[in-house]
Amino acid sequence: MKKTILASAIAAATFSGAALAQESNLPTVYGNIQYAISHDNFDGGPSSVEHFDNGSTLGVTHEHEIAPGVTGFFKMELEGIDADDKSKSSGIDGLDEAYIGVKGDSFGKIWVGSDDSTYETAIDEIANYYEVGSMNLGGDYDTGEGDLVQYLSPSFGGLTLGAAVQINGDDDNKGNGKKSYPWQLAAMYNVDALELAFAIDSNDTGSANNDNTYGLRASYTAGDLRVTGEYQTRKDVRDVIGLMGVYTMGKNQFALSYELGEADGDAGDDKQDVITLQALHNLSDHMYVYVEGYFGGGDDVYEYTDSLGNNAVTDERTLAAVGAVYYF
Repeated sequence: MKKTILASAIAAATFSGAALAQESNLPTVYGNIQYAISHDNFDGGPSSVEHFDNGSTLGVTHEHEIAPGVTGFFKMELEGIDADDKSKSSGIDGLDEAYIGVKGDSFGKIWVGSDDSTYETAIDEIANYYEVGSMNLGGDYDTGEGDLVQYLSPSFGGLTLGAAVQINGDDDNKGNGKKSYPWQLAAMYNVDALELAFAIDSNDTGSANNDNTYGLRASYTAGDLRVTGEYQTRKDVRDVIGLMGVYTMGKNQFALSYELGEADGDAGDDKQDVITLQALHNLSDHMYVYVEGYFGGGDDVYEYTDSLGNNAVTDERTLAAVGAVYYF
């Protein structure tokens, strides 16, 4: 899962290094190790404690001037390190992001490859905010993060437009042997402390339900406090609403959110909600620690395997996690 806090921290930490690398035309190398311990409990069911790698990565970026006002860039970020246990690790064996593109003040930015999608970036802030995030709801959209061609316009008085298309060939579309070209559109408007966003995902990936997903987000930043509200809907799948507040106090950061999802139409009418809390402390410019708590309720929507190996469900689940991240 994308870690918003970590992404922002890495961007800040590598800024000076990136400037130095550009002067010598060398790429910028960055990375992180993320550890977490969690206690996961299903009401009436199992309870477990896990120590795990929470998404350690190693990446490289580079950009250069193609022509005055036009910059070429690339990024490649690798994952799958399994830094918690060398006995099960085979080294770096996964890809998180990889893309190339061009950008300029006059025409915006266009890039090709694997990256967070236009819809995800515009709307799904709450689910992508937390470090562990295993119980957050998020939106129901099928267009993934690979085989993408994406475009982001310059700002027109605070209005920015985004678009993406995923190119699925005959052998790419989830094994059904059919070409598809799911698309996303987004509009983001920033004025002073207010952010507004609207986005659509066509979901034309060959799944049984290809109705559009629609998302709305509004965020307001007042000094050290940021408040975000979201609404996402997909016919015959689910409606999701979310509200989150984040307060920064020096080296400390506190977050609280509430998410509610309700199945729609052919998917039934089950409801699911989750309250998430986070306290995070920056130990330095390269290291932070955090505590997170997740409290889930609703109908019988939390699935687990009982002691006899049978599938079972419950209406309550809680998860507590502590973690540490070192990045450069």
